Amino acid sequence: MINKNTYKNISLIALIFLLDRISKSMIEKKLELHQSYEIIKDFFSLTYVRNTGAGFSILQGQMWFFCLVSILVLIFLIYLLTKEKRLLYQLIYSFIIAGTLGNFYDRLNYRYVIDFFNFKIFNYNFPIFNIADIAITIGGFLILLDFLKKEKLNG
Repeated sequence: MINKNTYKNISLIALIFLLDRISKSMIEKKLELHQSYEIIKDFFSLTYVRNTGAGFSILQGQMWFFCLVSILVLIFLIYLLTKEKRLLYQLIYSFIIAGTLGNFYDRLNYRYVIDFFNFKIFNYNFPIFNIADIAITIGGFLILLDFLKKEKLNG
């Protein structure tokens, strides 16, 4: 059933997906592969890289595996989203769906994911990521917070 929240969820997914696409397109147009543009000295740069793996560049080159997993995750999350009554979990699923769609789009069209946010924290070069990754992380973080809140109430 389509209700007001359904439109909000679809709008949020579309907004995040578009921000991800626009940002990746801008990076491709403005930077050469592996080129870096420092924003905050010794802390934050935009660095254009292509990731053929998953987070932290694990399982490099397994594009069809990631495409299959993305399809299964999307089907499952869309099913959960359509059944979910709690607004927090609608938000969580929307963030994760949007992020998964953003990276899935890259894999289908380019055979790699475009990453560009590059942080150096305490002399550690954090893995380079994108807006889709941020959306997935926000969804996961909200699940964790909800779980910890429930554990605190029960414990």
